[in-house]
Amino acid sequence: MCRIIILMKGIISNTFRKISLVFTFVVIAIVISGCSKKNENTRSIRIAIQPSAAFIPLYAVRYSGELENVLAKDKVDVVWQDFESGPPMNESLEADLTDIGVIGDVPTVLSLSSSTKMKLVGVPARGPDAYAVLASVKSGIKTFAELKGKRVATVFGSTGHNFTKKLLEKNHLKFSDIEFLNITAGSAEEVLTNSVADAVVIWEPNVTRLVDKGVARIVAQGSETNLRGTNGFVVREEYLTENEDCIKTLLEEYNKQAENLDSLKPEIKEKIAADLKITPDQLSKIIKKYDFDYKVTPEDVSSLQDTVSFLVSIKNLSREYRVDDFVLNGL
Repeated sequence: MCRIIILMKGIISNTFRKISLVFTFVVIAIVISGCSKKNENTRSIRIAIQPSAAFIPLYAVRYSGELENVLAKDKVDVVWQDFESGPPMNESLEADLTDIGVIGDVPTVLSLSSSTKMKLVGVPARGPDAYAVLASVKSGIKTFAELKGKRVATVFGSTGHNFTKKLLEKNHLKFSDIEFLNITAGSAEEVLTNSVADAVVIWEPNVTRLVDKGVARIVAQGSETNLRGTNGFVVREEYLTENEDCIKTLLEEYNKQAENLDSLKPEIKEKIAADLKITPDQLSKIIKKYDFDYKVTPEDVSSLQDTVSFLVSIKNLSREYRVDDFVLNGL
């Protein structure tokens, strides 16, 4: 039985991205071909994962090895693919290089709207307070209202952008009342420490990491608005049609790990913490911010529908569509 782990990085240039995907496809095809020669009846499930606290149970599945043990009985190879973020993961799904991925709400609704048919088969996590507005400790700012006329930074088109919009509306402010800056999630600390912005709108594990370092303080959290922080298990419909049993098994193993996060083995906890660039103690704190029940609820659908409307409003999505039409919640 072959166990394959493939590293896939985000590529900035469209040209290089296409080349990268083609090259990756060739590599995967060669590797899987090599496995199939050993056993022509072997199937595979290619699982895309990214270093977000919302997917802690999936990391636990990966490091426990239980999924491999269960699927080996049906001659199914497990292929883990590492991504830096959701957008390149979506490209891999659309290019038939990935079978199922875990992504945030914005990449989820973009994926469902793509020309490649996708299904939402679960919600790996939802966690409003995993999103926060962090002000520089040096600024003295303690409330979101104090950010009027200040520089506020986040990733344009992200959940942080949508969260900023909701907080502005709650405080009877507009985007014109702040200086809105576009950053990458990884630059949040640099932006605060170098006073590029007075506050950043960011998510875990960045929130806990920056607060514990004494760089920032929380001035607002997702639960102060109707932000739900809904993430998605997105799978290619073509793969699902022939391999529903594999997806079902993955979701079952995810649920088992989610229900036992309080008793993670120390060695697994350390590996997950290392992937998220935090300490095991910080991991324990962050876990409490999430609901890891993978079943899709009406509230989840409503949250994702809100994300669709947000993306249409900033012209990152061409039209509204019904998220409910893409939900498969009976596995």
